[in-house]
Amino acid sequence: MGDSYRLVRSASTAGEFHARAVPEPAPLEIWWHDVTAPALVLGSTQPAEGIDREACASAGVDVVRRRSGGGAVLLVPGEVTWVDVIVPVGSPGWADDIHAPMVWVGRHLARLLGELLGEQTVSVHEGPMASTEWSRTVCFDGLGAGEVLLDGAKVVGISQRRTRHAARLQCCWYSEYDPAVLVGLLDPAHRPPVADLQPVATIPRAIADAIPAALAARL
Repeated sequence: MGDSYRLVRSASTAGEFHARAVPEPAPLEIWWHDVTAPALVLGSTQPAEGIDREACASAGVDVVRRRSGGGAVLLVPGEVTWVDVIVPVGSPGWADDIHAPMVWVGRHLARLLGELLGEQTVSVHEGPMASTEWSRTVCFDGLGAGEVLLDGAKVVGISQRRTRHAARLQCCWYSEYDPAVLVGLLDPAHRPPVADLQPVATIPRAIADAIPAALAARL
């Protein structure tokens, strides 16, 4: 194992990337992934009946289930930056406490955003899960450990998957985000009013794409 992170970029469907296994022994790597098709990614325990399958099929949106909890995340090519940080057991950032690695990577991302965006206020949520009425339906409506806010609005979402050898910190941020698109893919009986959802901040595309390499150089 080297002492610095290697940035690895790939492209595939969201389902294929979620199914990708962390090698053993786990590498110090950041996986920057480009989705090749739109996908609505459900949390591990999110009820499938809350999704409008016909609306998803009509819009050409794959429905994928991830292994971590929370609500749905919409991934659209060109609108989202998706990065997985692989933290091997015993490496800097690792902790038996499952929240600590998320706060660790969130602090790094917040510092980078502060440098890249200038005067905007960047903060990290370090407390317990902050849920809302709709956060079990729409993931970006809640705040988990390590997640980053920009001027008070969530900008970086983080989830975690663990093996015996590593933590896989799955992070994403948006350059474009329209909550009405995600809501339109939900079953009508389970659709939150868009006006009731928490605000989500976006990052200009050039800055969004500069973050993975900057993060790899810093970790």
